[in-house]
Amino acid sequence: MASANYVVTPKNGAFAQIATANAARTGAGTLGTVFTAAASAAGSRIDRIAINATGTTTAGMIRLFVADAAGSSIRLIKEIPVVAITPSATQPSFSVEVVFDNGLILENAATLRAGTEKSETFNITPIVAGDFV
Repeated sequence: MASANYVVTPKNGAFAQIATANAARTGAGTLGTVFTAAASAAGSRIDRIAINATGTTTAGMIRLFVADAAGSSIRLIKEIPVVAITPSATQPSFSVEVVFDNGLILENAATLRAGTEKSETFNITPIVAGDFV
């Protein structure tokens, strides 16, 4: 009988900063590595990530990709629309939380990567994530 597998080692707070324009939906071009799964056979799980712009944004897209351990197979898994915002003392910058229903399970040493369609800077942070035993 199979037994349940639970995240044992939290991996929250590390982040990627992306700023290089990349309109590709193929995984080609510059991508930031948001999260690297454990090298153990069990892998990792991500439940939520936060995306925060560091300044003014224009309408565009943030794209999330999963890459295998070798980085040879990169697949688009989600597109997040970015709205135009000029932050000020009364207007916060663009911010969104992405929830992966039932968790995003990454095989051992796989990576979650991100790219921005426009040359605008974003911090992408796993806020609920960890490694399996």
